[in-house]
Amino acid sequence: KVIIDLTRNLQLCLPNATDCCTAPLCVLETLQVLACRDSVVLAHLLIQAEIYANSSFTGNVSEDASVIPNQVFQPLGPCPCDLTDGACDVRCCCDPECTPDLKKLFNESCFTGVFGGDVNPPFNQLCSTETDEYTPDWFPFLCVQSSLNNTPFLGYFYHGSISTPRVPSFKIPLQTSHAKVFTGYSQGDPIMTEENEYFTIPQQSMAGQCVGNAPVAYLHDIDVKCLTDLSSYKEGLPHDVRINSGTGDFIQQNVIYRTIADMGKFIAKSESLPTTEILCQNVTFAENYTFICKDENIEGINVTVFLGRLCDGEILTQRFTAKFVSLKSNNEEELSGNPGYQVGKPVRAANMNASDTSGSLNIFQPAGRGLCTSATDTPVLFGLDSYSGCILEVGINEDCTLLRGNVTERLNSLIQATHVGKRSNSSYSDVNDWVEIIRLDPFNPNTSVSTGNLKGICPDIPANLNIRIIFADVGAVQGIARQEILAVQISYSTVIWQFQCGLTCENTVSFLPITASVQFIKVPAQPPIPMTRFQINYTEFDCNRNDVCWPQLFYPVTQFYTGKNNKQC
Repeated sequence: KVIIDLTRNLQLCLPNATDCCTAPLCVLETLQVLACRDSVVLAHLLIQAEIYANSSFTGNVSEDASVIPNQVFQPLGPCPCDLTDGACDVRCCCDPECTPDLKKLFNESCFTGVFGGDVNPPFNQLCSTETDEYTPDWFPFLCVQSSLNNTPFLGYFYHGSISTPRVPSFKIPLQTSHAKVFTGYSQGDPIMTEENEYFTIPQQSMAGQCVGNAPVAYLHDIDVKCLTDLSSYKEGLPHDVRINSGTGDFIQQNVIYRTIADMGKFIAKSESLPTTEILCQNVTFAENYTFICKDENIEGINVTVFLGRLCDGEILTQRFTAKFVSLKSNNEEELSGNPGYQVGKPVRAANMNASDTSGSLNIFQPAGRGLCTSATDTPVLFGLDSYSGCILEVGINEDCTLLRGNVTERLNSLIQATHVGKRSNSSYSDVNDWVEIIRLDPFNPNTSVSTGNLKGICPDIPANLNIRIIFADVGAVQGIARQEILAVQISYSTVIWQFQCGLTCENTVSFLPITASVQFIKVPAQPPIPMTRFQINYTEFDCNRNDVCWPQLFYPVTQFYTGKNNKQC
C-alpha cells in the first residue's frame, strides 16, 4: 500500500503567492517495487502518481464544431484507454504520449480488447479465429489465411440495428412446426428427424472408411460393417429420436435390446500385448433398422440393438443394417420399386417348377478366409454390376469330372429360380409378369482334348458364372424412371485348373477360385430406326455425324422451312 501526502494547496499560484502549485503538474512520484528470491528478480511493479493542480478555463469558447469522422470506416476513439490529456496513462500501450521507456515498465500488463486499443480484431473468416456459435459447418473448407492489414472489419459502430448473421449451412433450414412442408418421401430423399436434422446410421464412404453421421436415404437398404476398438468407439444417434413420417407427423422408434451370445463372430484379438489392467465396456455390436413404408410415408420403425462387452486390446466388427419393407406385405417381403425396379433394390425371382414359387437370385458374399465352405449368399441388386467369388480347396488327386460337378453345383445353388420378375410388383399368379431365365449350359468336356493320365490338371472347369440382365425405361412415376427387366441370361466361362505346390506336393491342397458376375445392360424401350444403306455406306453424308448435311441441301425450299420467305430463297 503506497500513500502520498501533499503539504501544499492544489491551486495554481497567483503572482507572488506561496504554498501553491507553480505548474499544472504539481507532483510526479514514481515508485518501483521488486519481488526477489535468492537475489533473483521474479517480478517488478512500477507505481507512478501524477497529481495536477486545479484550474479553470477563462478564455473564449470557439464556435467551430468538431468534425467527427464516419464511425463505420474510422473508429472514433482509436485508443479508449487514453484518458489523460498530455500524460501517459499506465497500462495503456496505445497512448501516444507514453514514451518507449515508460512502456517498458508495463509492457506485459497492457489493457486488452477494445479498451486497450484493439479496434481492429481478427475477422471471422480467418482460419485462426476461434469458433463461436455462428461459425458454419463449412468453415474449415472456405476459411482464409490473411494478415490483419487486409481485414474486412469496418468497426464497432454501424448505422441501424444489429441482427444475427444468417449463414447458409449443410443442414436443411429449420421449418416451423405449424408449416408442414413434407408431402412424402421420394426414393433417395434423406430421412428427417423431429429437430429437422438428418437421421444418420454409420455407413462406408467411397474411401472404404466408416462415417458415423451419414444420412439414411429413403428406400435405400444399408448393410455395412465397421471396425473399431475401445479407444475409438463412439455411440451413434440416440434411439429416442423421433422420425418425420413424411407428412409432418413424428413417430417413435420401437427398440428391442438383445445380448450377443457368441461374440467370436464380432471380436478379433489385437496383436498388441495386453496391459496389466484390462478395461472393458458394454458397447453396441449391431443395429438392425426396419422401416415400414406405405407409399411415400414411413408408418413405423423397428430397431433391434445387439449389445456386448468389448475389452481393451480387442477389435470389434460392428454391423449396421437398414431395410425398407412395405406395409401391404404380410411377411415383410420388400418391394423393389415404384412399381418398376429402382437401383439398389433386390431383383425378384421365382421358381415356377416348384410348389413354393418363391425363388432367389444371389451372388457370393465371402467371409473369413474367403473359402466357399464359409461363404454366404447375398441378393443381386438391380442396376449394380457386381463381381464376387470364393475359393475351393482341391487336392492333387482330385477327379476332374467330380470337380466339374462340384463347381457347377455350387454355382447353380446361387440361382434358385426359373424366372425373374419384370417389375417389382410382379404377381406369382400371373405368368406374364415374369421372364424366363435363359441358361447356357457349361461347355461339354467330352469334346475337349484329353490330358491323359496327368495328375493335377483339369480342363474345362466352369469356374465363372455370368449373369446378364437386360432392362429398359418404360415410363416414369412422379418423375422417377420406371425400369423393367426384359431378359436374363446365365452362362459359364471355363478355365484350366492346375495344381500349384511348392517343394513338395504331398499332403497339400491347392485353391480354385470360382466367381459370379452380374452385368446390367440398358437398351432402348423401342427398337431404334434401322440405318439406311446410304447412311451405312456413306457416313460422310450423315447429318448426325457431320456439320455439312448434303441431304438437306434443298431444305429452305420445302414446306418445313419457317425462316425467310420461300420466294426470296
